[in-house]
Amino acid sequence: MEDLEMAFDLVRQMNSFGLPLKLWSLGPALFGFVKKGNADCTYESTDQLYEMLHRLRTDVRQVSDSVMDIVEDWFKSKAAKEVGKESWDVGNVKEGAVKGGGWHGQGWLGTGKWKVGTEMDSNGVCRSCGKKLVYIDIYPKDTENFATSLASLAMQFKSSLGSLMGDLSVWSGLSLYIAHSKMSLPTDEELGKEMDFKSATASLQIHSENLPHVHKVGVPPKQNFFKEFGATLKETFFADDPFRHFKDQPRSRKFVLGLQSVFPILQWSREYNFTKFKGDLIAGLTIASLCIPQDIGYANLANLKPQYGLYTSFVPPLIYAFMGSSKDIAIGPVAVVSLLLGTLLQNEIDHVKEPHQYLRLAYTATFFAGITQFTLGFFRLGFLIDFLSHAAIVGFMAGAAITIALQQLKLLLGIKHFTRKTDIVSVMRSVWSTVDSEWSWQTILIGITFLALLLVAKYIGKKNKNLFWVPAIAPLFSVIVSTFFVGITRADKHNVLVVGTMPSGINPSSLHQIFFSGSYVLTGFRIGVVAGMIALTEATAIGRTFAGMKDYQLDANKEMVALGTMNIVGSMTSCYVATGSFSRSAVNYMAGCHTAVSNIVMSCVVLVTLELITPLFKFTPNVILASIIISAVLGLIDIDAMILIWKIDKFDFVACMGAFIGVVFDNVEMGLLIAVLLSFAKILLQVTRPKTALLGKLPNTTVYRNMQQYPEATKVPGVLIVRVDSAVYFSNSNYVRERILRWLADEEEQLKEAAQPQIQYLIVEMSPVTDIDTSGIHAFEELYRSLQKQEIQLALANPGPVVMDKLCASKFPNLIGEDEIFLTVADAVRSCAPKMEEP
Repeated sequence: MEDLEMAFDLVRQMNSFGLPLKLWSLGPALFGFVKKGNADCTYESTDQLYEMLHRLRTDVRQVSDSVMDIVEDWFKSKAAKEVGKESWDVGNVKEGAVKGGGWHGQGWLGTGKWKVGTEMDSNGVCRSCGKKLVYIDIYPKDTENFATSLASLAMQFKSSLGSLMGDLSVWSGLSLYIAHSKMSLPTDEELGKEMDFKSATASLQIHSENLPHVHKVGVPPKQNFFKEFGATLKETFFADDPFRHFKDQPRSRKFVLGLQSVFPILQWSREYNFTKFKGDLIAGLTIASLCIPQDIGYANLANLKPQYGLYTSFVPPLIYAFMGSSKDIAIGPVAVVSLLLGTLLQNEIDHVKEPHQYLRLAYTATFFAGITQFTLGFFRLGFLIDFLSHAAIVGFMAGAAITIALQQLKLLLGIKHFTRKTDIVSVMRSVWSTVDSEWSWQTILIGITFLALLLVAKYIGKKNKNLFWVPAIAPLFSVIVSTFFVGITRADKHNVLVVGTMPSGINPSSLHQIFFSGSYVLTGFRIGVVAGMIALTEATAIGRTFAGMKDYQLDANKEMVALGTMNIVGSMTSCYVATGSFSRSAVNYMAGCHTAVSNIVMSCVVLVTLELITPLFKFTPNVILASIIISAVLGLIDIDAMILIWKIDKFDFVACMGAFIGVVFDNVEMGLLIAVLLSFAKILLQVTRPKTALLGKLPNTTVYRNMQQYPEATKVPGVLIVRVDSAVYFSNSNYVRERILRWLADEEEQLKEAAQPQIQYLIVEMSPVTDIDTSGIHAFEELYRSLQKQEIQLALANPGPVVMDKLCASKFPNLIGEDEIFLTVADAVRSCAPKMEEP
């Protein structure tokens, strides 16, 4: 409603002329105002006019008792029920109403037509500006005594009215006019002229009992310390309220719910059917065809024999199927964790010179990786993995993918003597130094051919989602074909390295090989924590992604317990660190899996492979494994994500590139360290240097917003409004105080240069301030004292319950005045405006 918005703006400007004018702000609501343009003015919402009347009435509270009596008497009368007309007629123009003073015209209360004056033509169009001005009557019915009393008071306060700001003129408290130039005040004779109210008709009903209540800032009730502390702990560690299902249940039912909570398979298996099994069977067979060749290659990344990759895809997926809550994640060894584990273990023990000790340390690291994951989940500390930002993970994964691909050049080119370093400079130096002596053209031919085949298969699957099975079976197809040709041609005797003999049988026990004492315990613990956290981060990200795609809830803490348990058991059954694989999980999803049964199917296929098929891998060329790994890790390089990060947040991009460069040009440990440090650096930067904003009023509203975001927002004369966009703690309290004072100094400097009135009020918008500590309160006390020295009043707007409770406990409202804390910025501005004119 443009009319009401215009009226509100006029009233707020009129309020700046002092206390007496609070009464005249009734004018637009009760009597009328001139509207530019369209003459058709029908109120569509009684609530809007109703709210305006209430706000105007609230302003009258500070007027003298005599004025208050007049207003109260009128509100109690029957005439208060009706205040205007839906379809407005123009008023009658008295003689002299349009003479001099630059007035466009004045409509007196009554009926009739506009009388043409010196400034208007016969159509009611201003001869100066060319705009049509229409007078609108809004006034109470049969309230002559009320109007006469207002007119009398208007004469008393005439000397204090002055000329209104540019476009406004008040006349006898009964009419308000808008024009493009200043207007002269009417004469005393005109102020006393008798009004004609008889022709007024009203159809807009107002019910005074429904007036909205103006709220003050509420102070939350004081809570018991132990209850408050308990609520905080619950929100921190049990935000999802995991025990809600146990409430009001018999003991037997609680036992069943407890088992289902630990083993989700007991819950979803009740609804399992043959249709779901068909989907899981197809998905399980598909991911098995992908995982077998990948597992052999990933074991090589961890500097382990091929069978250990297969072992890791047998036991851990079975454990996860019973304890995991994700329907889509596919468990097994992954490239990044394999590379990380191999690098960290190699730094401690040489896998060539001491293979047995190396294997024992791998089991120990896997055991502690599982303990780390289980502990985080059991004590509900999963939020700790969120400290590694998405941007840092993107950079780390991309760097790890390039490092893994570079490591495969040894097998792809047939090089026998290769550097143990992983940085790109050392790798490329090793590659080019062996061009003439060790490169094998037979190996290169096989590797390039099958790498091209695998990349084409991935392209086909990406272009046509229905052909997802093509890239899924391509690795196994490549292994079968290459093994067949190497076997019949005996290429292994012509510089083509092969996997060799693999032992048959399922996982042997390895519990006795884990270091539980000695110097390698702490080493295994350190490596296990790092590998476990990276594995956990990857698995959680994958699980959340597919849970969102299928619209089901994933309990992150249960996932951690499941992942930890499977790695603890895995360390005792000749497995190394397992986690969720994105490539296999994507294939699992595309193949139509319904539950974790697809992992069981995959484990069964791996079991058959271990028992019956492993001897057939004797002639599988290592180069084909390198081609499979390279084609798989290329998907970890997410160029689109990097571009998006650059567009959204430059600091995030720095974190992304820092992790990427650290991995590629140094090692995986350095890249991971940079990723963690930059993630923490961003958190510290945001906490210690929170955003602040200067607020202005949006046109035709009572809304105050960031002037940088809304350039059309205007400043309030004499008032500076600042918003703090963060909790105020010891780490940022001094910065917040200094930043607010700097806003003030800059603003006063601009006002001084423009020869405008200085700031008298500083309003701090507290809505985004979720919490405050003693240092923050102390900073606001210092801010208040600094402002007092400059004769500037501090006011707060909308502090939250936690903040308000702490402010009251520190008696801060008593310091600045309880009436200087407001529910909204608009309330604070309305309160400040009239006070600025008081002597």
